[in-house]
Amino acid sequence: MAIVFRDVTCPPLDEINAVAPAGAIIGLVGEDAAGVRLLLRLAAGLEKPLRGEIIAPASRRYIGPLDPLNLSPVQALLLDHALACHDAVVRTRAAIGLETLRRNGAAILLASHEESLLEALSDEIWWVHEGRLAARGDPQEMLDRYRRHVAARVRAWGESVTVALTPSLRRGNGRARLLSLETLGAEGRPTMVWQSGEPVSVRVTVRYEQPVEDPVIGIMIRTRVGFEVYGTNTELEKVKLGPCRAGQILRVTFSFPCHLCPQQYTLTAASHDPDGVWHDWLEDAVAFTVTDTRYTAGVANLRAQVRVETPSEDAQAR
Repeated sequence: MAIVFRDVTCPPLDEINAVAPAGAIIGLVGEDAAGVRLLLRLAAGLEKPLRGEIIAPASRRYIGPLDPLNLSPVQALLLDHALACHDAVVRTRAAIGLETLRRNGAAILLASHEESLLEALSDEIWWVHEGRLAARGDPQEMLDRYRRHVAARVRAWGESVTVALTPSLRRGNGRARLLSLETLGAEGRPTMVWQSGEPVSVRVTVRYEQPVEDPVIGIMIRTRVGFEVYGTNTELEKVKLGPCRAGQILRVTFSFPCHLCPQQYTLTAASHDPDGVWHDWLEDAVAFTVTDTRYTAGVANLRAQVRVETPSEDAQAR
């Protein structure tokens, strides 16, 4: 028997209209405050809607994150992140159990933040956003849309956070002092989150405490485990900065496309002489994150274009 939501309102849920068919696994995605858990509890009969109607089988079971994983026969099964705490063996057994229930006609709602799990098990995905059913449909298509939403949300959050300089090591002879080190997004605003593929910048602000004839300012991007990804400086880019007088402030901006894979990175910056004598060196001074709407392995996101050809029979014979 199906689970039917008719104009269901129970804050934060608002006017939910949907049907989870018998013999189907419906994956649920959404942010923590979207109302996914409440939707499951309503379907299980553990909560009552303020308005609207829920039609569900009499035989139904709600399983929360810490509840025993009971997959015995039932007509409606509501899984609230029920596999999150289990190992690979238990998950594999559970997948087999869920498939058995599905084949026997159970209506199953499966909430999870693990996209690979949802893609593997779900016949359809419902995306719940701010209390409404934002979209529903093919698992891969819905998860792609949800990833884009998450990337945009994280990007917006990154612009709201003030990043302090927290170098793992600071060294130099004191002839200059790095005042700020900023990661800028495509619109030139400070952010600690870059979107892979967008044009970005690193802005270094330095005050010279003593006269410096020919200063060099440089940056280095590393992965969080210390792998050097990219580094450059004003000397390499053929930009001359000096001479600088005592008290003078320079702001240098390095701009480039963010061809990095999604993960965490650190940023090092320094002012030094051409012979490498440091004025001020801030090691891993700022941490930032790169997001994307899809998984990419490695560090460099080269965004490959794929072409497939079928050789003619003559070419294959040769």
